[in-house]
Amino acid sequence: MSGFYSTRGDKNSVSGPQAVLRGIAPDGGLYTLKDFPKIPPQELVGASFQEISRRVLGAYLEGYTREEIDGCVERAYANKFDVKEIAPLKQVGDKYVLELFHGPTAAFKDVALSVLPQLMRCAMEKEGRSDRILILTATSGDTGSAALTGFADVPGISIVVFYPDKGISPIQRAQMTTMAGENLGVCAITGNFDQAQTGVKRIFTEISPEFCREHGVSLSSANSINIGRLAPQIVYYYSAYLELVRAGRIAMGDKVDFCVPTGNFGDILAGYFALLSGLPVGRLICASNENNVLTDFLATGTYDKNRDFHVTLSPSMDILVSSNLERLLYNALDNDASAVAALMAQLKETGRYILPEQAMARIRERFVGACADDEAALAAIGRVFRETGYVMDPHTAVAWRAAEDCARADVPCVVLSTASPFKFPASVLRGLGAEVPEDAGEQTALLEKLSGEKAPASLAGVLERELRFKDVIDPNDMMQYVLGKAARA
Repeated sequence: MSGFYSTRGDKNSVSGPQAVLRGIAPDGGLYTLKDFPKIPPQELVGASFQEISRRVLGAYLEGYTREEIDGCVERAYANKFDVKEIAPLKQVGDKYVLELFHGPTAAFKDVALSVLPQLMRCAMEKEGRSDRILILTATSGDTGSAALTGFADVPGISIVVFYPDKGISPIQRAQMTTMAGENLGVCAITGNFDQAQTGVKRIFTEISPEFCREHGVSLSSANSINIGRLAPQIVYYYSAYLELVRAGRIAMGDKVDFCVPTGNFGDILAGYFALLSGLPVGRLICASNENNVLTDFLATGTYDKNRDFHVTLSPSMDILVSSNLERLLYNALDNDASAVAALMAQLKETGRYILPEQAMARIRERFVGACADDEAALAAIGRVFRETGYVMDPHTAVAWRAAEDCARADVPCVVLSTASPFKFPASVLRGLGAEVPEDAGEQTALLEKLSGEKAPASLAGVLERELRFKDVIDPNDMMQYVLGKAARA
């Protein structure tokens, strides 16, 4: 490995700690690798989730010492998850479900966002940084609460989360707007996630270096555009595969397909990175909801965001500009940063681009796309519960439906479950065919009764907590909002 490079043309590489601190490259590109470390799964048989984490993060994030990685992993997962395995794998019918929602905010973002604050704090010490880090993050629902939880009261770091005012669940909103922590900021925008994400990226590239120096602050990100957020997600692909080996479901070396509910493309990209590091991944099934820009891209080679934006029952997937796809383009174009920069310029100017067929063919060797609308997702929730007794949230249901379309009879399929069904009780109850009470507490109680499962303790009483953050702004005012926060950081 030779360090991290910008997908858009920065010729100088940076170390793992530097990439984690910066979040995004100065030219607006994302940090990624040209050569990927080899991590043979044969060497991890019998390893715990934490042990796999140490191996993966140590291999990917050069510049951290082994002792530093060990400390980050230990602090990240100590007594924060409600199961020992961190990411348990369960057989459901003829498929397997990887449960990634056992952390403090009941969503998959907890797995990585428990580690990122530790990596960032360690990097600050290594780099001798005395300025304050201001993290800017856009969220479509789950990243925000997980990031706020991870960074709450971390010394030397403040965070501001932007989220769309409409389209997230009441529980997702309450988790963010009631969060305790003196270094936290939460703000709604009168727009969608894409506008929030675009605004954050613009701030990174346009904020004045002089302003940052004057106020002793540097910007970074907690989205999966930050390699320190993405690298920990590679771990659970390894843990799921090794669990299948340990259970005798597959032999070492057998291929496994993974179906991933996808919005910003980070979670599924982590699976591709695992493949490049030596994990026997078969196909990566990219599951989209009605905002099916990725499904169309994989089918046609044309990425076109010029379409209606749909607010769905799976809000974390309500995205039309999938940022992490840029890293896959860089790989498919043989690390040609100038070609990637040209495509991103086209996307900004026209809202679309066409990937050369040779690069598209490389992507199709591993990726296949499928989509499911709200009706199909609700039907999947009900059908799977009737047949197996297992309850899924709407995002997982979209992935399940995609897996039904794309999974292969002779290859095991793992469906990534990205959120607890109790984060979306009204939608899940609809899928189960139940009459949905108006009161959110009653919804949770009814779902507990019907499913026979208890809601995560972390969600108890969240809707009754005191509201701390009430700001709602126009997307065009995000820069001014951040300037004010930075000046006070």
